[in-house]
Amino acid sequence: MGSVLDTRSLNRATLARQLLLSRAALSAEDAVTHLLGLQAQNVKPPYFQLHARLAGFRPAALAELMESRKVVRMVTMRSTIHTHTAHDALTLRPLVQAARDREVNVFRKGLVGVDLERLGELARAFVEAEPRTMGEIRAELLTHWPDADPQSLSVAARCRLPLVQVTPRGVWGRSGQVRLTTLQQWTGTPAAGGAPPAHAVEDVVLRYLGAFGPASVKDMQTWAGLTRLREAFERLRPRLAVFRDENGVELFDLPDAPRPDAATPAPPRFLPEYDNLLLSHADRTRVIAPGLKGRTWTGNQSHRTLLVDGFVAGLWHWEEASLTVELFGKVSKAEKEHIVAEGERVIAEMAGSGGPGHVRFGSIHG
Repeated sequence: MGSVLDTRSLNRATLARQLLLSRAALSAEDAVTHLLGLQAQNVKPPYFQLHARLAGFRPAALAELMESRKVVRMVTMRSTIHTHTAHDALTLRPLVQAARDREVNVFRKGLVGVDLERLGELARAFVEAEPRTMGEIRAELLTHWPDADPQSLSVAARCRLPLVQVTPRGVWGRSGQVRLTTLQQWTGTPAAGGAPPAHAVEDVVLRYLGAFGPASVKDMQTWAGLTRLREAFERLRPRLAVFRDENGVELFDLPDAPRPDAATPAPPRFLPEYDNLLLSHADRTRVIAPGLKGRTWTGNQSHRTLLVDGFVAGLWHWEEASLTVELFGKVSKAEKEHIVAEGERVIAEMAGSGGPGHVRFGSIHG
């Protein structure tokens, strides 16, 4: 039986791994690597994720990595779009292929008579000739299987191939339609054959713990959108520290990873929608109090969240040089002053206004 880590101890350990206790002096590329990617369902969240975590970050740093193809946007963990380094994209995408294959099976009724191997070959040739929209991919596949369900053909192409969104999509300050080609074509890397070796899974387990630990097997499965990871944890058990949370759930961690004192100060941080801090554990009480469950989402839309003392304490809305904060409860005068200072920093550095902007408190919904 490992020693027990209470909720605040888990919170501080996770914030330390997530570079949210103090801004790190890392490059944008090194931060994306450390964090195993940034959730990128929308274009701007990856930039705000790095701003909350890095000293001196400016949007141009990540934009330049996008345009030089050192980082890419593609579907990986949980079947959602992530911004990964090119190296990690090549490593992580094969690990989730089995989950993508199961996703195709959900649409099998719309794919009667469709040879999935041939579909993959045709779609690869089509998008590698030049980047295509999903509508163009769908239309091309319909010429081969006119009786198939169009949406099912789209899903099959997206799941069978490692498709990346090419720039200017995802570049700060620019706009562009979603156009897709293969990861290998975009990065100039030969396609790897066969299933990833067992040690590849173990390597990702170790990196996940470095970015999100201490964590349970179920936590990592939630982050990855995968099942059957316990065997990898068991193989690694002799190399890992083992704890338990207050409910008795077994937690694994890297022995030398930071686990700060529960009383360590945690400054306010403005996180964008879909920040992986809030999405990468089965039990999210380490950052979201049970009474606030559901407050950070409306339907399938994630809201921007504010951390105070390390925990979700409100929502925020940003428009040009004005930032509105909706608090879920009372905060001290000192905390309010820190929130305002951090909000002004967000406006000055992300809006490029050069001035402090305006931070107000009130309702942002309804």
